[in-house]
Amino acid sequence: MHYNLEEDLQEILNRIEKDNISFKDKTILVTGGAGFLGSWVCDILVKQGANCICIDNLSSGRFENISHLKDKPNFRFINHDISVPIYFGITHHPNGICIGDIKKIDIVMHMASRASPFEFQQYPIPILKSNTLGTMNALGIAKAHNAIFFYTSTSEVYGNPPPERVPTPETYYGHVNPVGPRSCYDESKRAGEAFVKAYELQHGINTKIVRIFNTSGPRIRSGPEFGRVIPNFIHQAINNEDITVFGNGSQTRSFTYVVDEIEGFLKIIHSEKARGEVINLGNDKQFTILELANIIIELTNSSSKIIFHKLPIDDPLRRSPVLTKAKEIIDWTPTTPLREGLKKTIAWFKDYEETINYKK
Repeated sequence: MHYNLEEDLQEILNRIEKDNISFKDKTILVTGGAGFLGSWVCDILVKQGANCICIDNLSSGRFENISHLKDKPNFRFINHDISVPIYFGITHHPNGICIGDIKKIDIVMHMASRASPFEFQQYPIPILKSNTLGTMNALGIAKAHNAIFFYTSTSEVYGNPPPERVPTPETYYGHVNPVGPRSCYDESKRAGEAFVKAYELQHGINTKIVRIFNTSGPRIRSGPEFGRVIPNFIHQAINNEDITVFGNGSQTRSFTYVVDEIEGFLKIIHSEKARGEVINLGNDKQFTILELANIIIELTNSSSKIIFHKLPIDDPLRRSPVLTKAKEIIDWTPTTPLREGLKKTIAWFKDYEETINYKK
């Protein structure tokens, strides 16, 4: 089985166009647009006829995710770190880079940040900057252009909730360690949300915040240096390596396939009812990490064995969203079963790793 990206992109288009959602002729800035989720957004926007501006410094994004778009007349890539100011529609500013020929931006999607757990200890300062300085800079662009502002926050803002707060609603304020090994990410995302609300209150910007739960699919980065559970397990399984489970594997996660997630993003941006809202997007069906490992071993027909390592500090024991707001505001629920999403992701990984090995 080979993975067919066009089928998944068409599925997203079919879903949003069924709801009369179109971004044709809109100018949309996507920070982190060469990343896992950002590149999917860029693909859909370009196909719909939007003018898509992708900003990425390629610290965690991959140019190969967007290289097929580089010659499209309605796509533009700018290699830039959003934590450094950038201005559109003017030719000179003493404090940052200027892009004078882009006069109007309709929507800013701020999606730039490393998000892999093992990177929290390797790159804490860039992560903090992306979600604080980067958020402020992106909000400044939205303010200058009177644009809609969409911010990808995370379920990490909830920290490690007590059992009675799982599934977790948007009204839960979180149980977060501000000086722990994950703090650069979860606290900067919380601060990013505060920046968004401040610009909304003080400047009247049309803002939308999404809190993303575990999402996976083609283009997600793999490798032991990232610490992301699905790509790690798939990489280990297709190479018949030991599968590394932290703790005893009883901790739960809820996994969303990328097609469902991107559909949710675009519905939120399009919805006037979502203005000023914070909305969970994820899957409310929980699986233990041990269940996940065994499913991936089965789907890959792998000879991998499961080994257990010590649970990382502050690793959440339960993670699942309350989806009431997503259902009521944008009529969204995830529809891709875990096994179906995993089969497609496994097929993509096999194709991708064959390509990497061939290049070597």
